[in-house]
Amino acid sequence: MNVTIKPIPSKTNLCFSYADEQICFERLPRSGQASKILIKVLPDCRVQISAPEIASDDDVIAAAMLRARWIYQQLREFGSRLEHVRPRQYISGESHYYLGKQYVLKVIENPAVKPSVKLLRGKIEVTAREKSAEKTSALLAAWYKGRAKEVFARRLDTMLEQALWVSDKPPLRVLTMQTQWGSCSPAGRLTLNPHLVKASRDCIDYVILHELCHLAEHNHSERFYRLMGQVMPHWETVKSRLDGMANMLLN
Repeated sequence: MNVTIKPIPSKTNLCFSYADEQICFERLPRSGQASKILIKVLPDCRVQISAPEIASDDDVIAAAMLRARWIYQQLREFGSRLEHVRPRQYISGESHYYLGKQYVLKVIENPAVKPSVKLLRGKIEVTAREKSAEKTSALLAAWYKGRAKEVFARRLDTMLEQALWVSDKPPLRVLTMQTQWGSCSPAGRLTLNPHLVKASRDCIDYVILHELCHLAEHNHSERFYRLMGQVMPHWETVKSRLDGMANMLLN
């Protein structure tokens, strides 16, 4: 199958053609002394390629072309998943996730009581002064964020027992992100997405360990992946499962 380059006139966005389709990606800088070009296809069908500043756009496009078949297949797979994900309506009967399990949403209208969210016998029960998708969504988001802070703090303490390279407990922040489960700042602060609390405990552990490994190696180098393999030998299986659920959990 022939591949032709069709770069677009932009410093951060480039395109190439594969299988009669144009695939565009965002070029991101790689920090430090990293020399490898990293390619990532996100569950929302965005393609990001991180490359050192010394690499030309032609070099980055050439690297993308070498992985064109894989990128194309990933986009097809994520695209098919997106087709089956319906926007939330926040009404009784919907399925919502918490710690990897599905719960049925029950929305109760009661103007006389304080709004609340409770986990009861296989249901997430939301009590609001009036039924509306906006209010139910806001109450659920606040509940998930509160639960996330508690769960993430506990799992971080547990994962630190394995992360022997970490001498001091890093500060932890919970922040909603559109495409990332977590991040690690150059100063060593961990940031986790509250939507992650909807995933199973091993998925949460994977993301925390991933960010803890960045305290030792900020780039996705061979050393980084060696470290990940030591603390979680099956991390690739867990990552694949988490990525496969991303569209449902982030919705």
